[in-house]
Amino acid sequence: MGNKDSGIKHSFWVRFGSSIILMIVTILSMVLGGYVLFGVLLAITLIGLMELYRIMGVHKKSVGITGYLAAIALYFSVMECSADLPVITGCDVVGGTLPVIIGAFLVALLAIYVLAFPRYDSEQISMVFFGFFYVALTISYIYRLRISDGGAYSVWLIFIASWGADTMAYLTGILFGKHKIAPILSPKKTVEGCIGGVLGSTLIGLIYSLIFVDELSAVYSNPVLLFVIVSAVASIVSMIGDMAASAIKRNKNIKDYGKLIPGHGGILDRFDSVIFVAPIIYFLLKFIG
Repeated sequence: MGNKDSGIKHSFWVRFGSSIILMIVTILSMVLGGYVLFGVLLAITLIGLMELYRIMGVHKKSVGITGYLAAIALYFSVMECSADLPVITGCDVVGGTLPVIIGAFLVALLAIYVLAFPRYDSEQISMVFFGFFYVALTISYIYRLRISDGGAYSVWLIFIASWGADTMAYLTGILFGKHKIAPILSPKKTVEGCIGGVLGSTLIGLIYSLIFVDELSAVYSNPVLLFVIVSAVASIVSMIGDMAASAIKRNKNIKDYGKLIPGHGGILDRFDSVIFVAPIIYFLLKFIG
């Protein structure tokens, strides 16, 4: 019994220490922005892709390398963006260089699939293509939001809605959780926990907007109401993203995507909700705000 308690305490402190380091890196990257943030996000993206491609057995093969190159091309196209560009640019899904990158990436993947047949199956090709959107494109929206007008303040909403909702859902679930929301996929997640996560994230978003209301008012007409709405919507999306990542792991019979972050697993284990939330918040702030 004593060994078990000691192991639990050790696991807690390992996880806690990793969380502190991760938080410091996140804060410094977001505050500094620019090339520092660009480099950190590109590294996170490539590691996340590697974790996804590794469970598919293609991370060191030609299709996986093609995925890495497509992600790098995407990031360098995003780096050319600036806050004063119009909506229809390379910074957005609807125009610019992104369709060219996606088209070239798809053609390259299909060419490898055909020329190397039957080395790769259709699921591997599909997952490599899916990874570009699931990891690279979604994480890039953190940088897109940071370089937009008011991005130095609004970018924190991504972490409020994802990590804030996750923390509040965990605490609420422990205290009040009774009704399972997805017992097979995530047996520890409860309806009460999810409600607590949404309410908690919304409250944090409200408090944050009130603290920086003067700075946010320079960009948004009603930042307090906007941040409350966006926090609530994004927190729901973050939980869907969390469970979607869990579903992929269940299908592949793995516990974690990797071991890079002690106590947490891999990059995708820690950023599973962030990658869903980032583009949602970007577009909500752009079109509603």
